[in-house]
Amino acid sequence: MLVCFRSRIQTPTRTNSLYSIPKSLPSETPNASKTLMAAPGTQLKSKRPTCPSCSKPAILCICIRIQNPGLQNKVNITILQHSLERKHALNSARIARVGLQNVTLSTVSDVKFDAKFMIHLFDPGHDSGSGQDGENSSDLYHVMDDEADEFDASHVTKGGKEPVITCSIGKYGIVTDISIGNVWMPHVQWKRRLSFDKILASKVAVDDLAKGFVVKKLQKRRVDGSEELEEVEEFEVAVPPGSVLLFPSKNALDVDGLKAMDFEAKNLIVLDGTWSKARRMYCENPWLRFLPHLKLDLDRLSLYSEVRQQPKAGYLSTIESIVYALEEIGDYPEGLDNLLGVFESMVGDQRRFKNERLSKLSSA
Repeated sequence: MLVCFRSRIQTPTRTNSLYSIPKSLPSETPNASKTLMAAPGTQLKSKRPTCPSCSKPAILCICIRIQNPGLQNKVNITILQHSLERKHALNSARIARVGLQNVTLSTVSDVKFDAKFMIHLFDPGHDSGSGQDGENSSDLYHVMDDEADEFDASHVTKGGKEPVITCSIGKYGIVTDISIGNVWMPHVQWKRRLSFDKILASKVAVDDLAKGFVVKKLQKRRVDGSEELEEVEEFEVAVPPGSVLLFPSKNALDVDGLKAMDFEAKNLIVLDGTWSKARRMYCENPWLRFLPHLKLDLDRLSLYSEVRQQPKAGYLSTIESIVYALEEIGDYPEGLDNLLGVFESMVGDQRRFKNERLSKLSSA
């Protein structure tokens, strides 16, 4: 993810111990590494074996570089990852998934034809399991990827079968249709034309959404090799109370601003993709507007600036954004800084490969 922060430009200063990477395997191999060694048959079939946990080539596996995998973060992390970002060599969301305990990820695609969102409220008595005191709330989320074939909604209760919001959008987030459930009809002043602004103007609607909701996205796609379109479910994500979006919008607040509102961040939603892709995800997921927005004021340059072009200074990777946001919020488990060191080593790998390719080209 590329996140823009208003900041002074200053080269980051780091100590070697903070960003140190173990040169040998630790005495107790992480579960991810055990999984890698447990399926040699699968690896032999591939020309380039990959780690099943971090999805990196086995020789570049980041799992063994993480000193304390599965750190207990109290603030949950929900990553909305652009579909083109998953296999990128510098996809740093994989560091968060291995390095932190309470992380969930949903894959998000660009809208090409038409998409529909349906939003249900949590039941009034629903326990959001927000992750306070180190509890794992992963049962609240749906991870749509190749490893998940179906969604088990048994742990996510909804406020009735009728969605409170049904919305259809086209490319770039153009709203083509929107409706609300009967529960909000007396409270939303919409007259001729309903809009998200009018929903946000309703105190009843805003208060209900703040108690948690589930959003499902249906996407129209072409059937293989034909002009026919089919509607498929892309993701279903639960948004518990205390959710905040890390995105530097015009109305975004810093951590002090959230505290002044007496808002306690319990779930951090992060958009993972290039800056242009992150902006498009934001526009094409209008339900994100229901959340408070968080911005960070930093004086750091991104660690990846040498190998991946930044639109301008102050744009950070996903893992940098997550680590710095957790630090600002006050959720700082011991070993969190090591995740930045792992990302720095990934950047080093890419820089080395880049230099090797340039060297071969110059000698050819």
